[in-house]
Amino acid sequence: MYVPPAFREDDLAALHGVMRDARLANLVTATAEGLMATPLPLMLAPDEGPYGTLYGHVARANPQWKLSPAYDAMALFMGPDAYVSPSWYASKQEHQKVVPTWNYIAVHAYGQAEFFEDADRLLDVVTRLTNVHEQNRPKPWAVTDAPEAFIRAQLKGIVGLRLPITRLEGKRKMSQNRSAEDRAGVAAGLAASERTSDRAAAALIPQ
Repeated sequence: MYVPPAFREDDLAALHGVMRDARLANLVTATAEGLMATPLPLMLAPDEGPYGTLYGHVARANPQWKLSPAYDAMALFMGPDAYVSPSWYASKQEHQKVVPTWNYIAVHAYGQAEFFEDADRLLDVVTRLTNVHEQNRPKPWAVTDAPEAFIRAQLKGIVGLRLPITRLEGKRKMSQNRSAEDRAGVAAGLAASERTSDRAAAALIPQ
């Protein structure tokens, strides 16, 4: 990922925060048959390894897990993003030399993907992943709410994923390269948007 110095994010806690908030990632592997990508929720175990370890699962019918990767896998996480109109820049009124751009946050996690079929390990991953996404619901659903035999049968249709992270790249492009006046204009423009993602991006623009 191309990361100019002004947009580089190296803080591990911030990177992990983006990964947790993203909810859905894209797992990309380079195989002998070409690039393959699968959107899937991934759970971060932050204390496993220097950068953390990712866990998830793919459908057993998905050929991605059967093809030996030629290189490290890459998990792509996206944070808030928004189109930035040049009409929001204060500098537009001065010289008109402005163009549209896009603000966004992205984290790329690299490591060797490990796939596994052990039923007990799969149950652990499925349970932990479910708990992550159910924990804030008024009445959280738990894997144990379903009949054990049913869950065991469902596990036969998936394959587990473990990805120990060996490298992290982070990019936080939120108008840091603009003047304070331009940033204020972008923040105000996005904050007034009807799009939830725009308003989320507005709150991340440095003032």
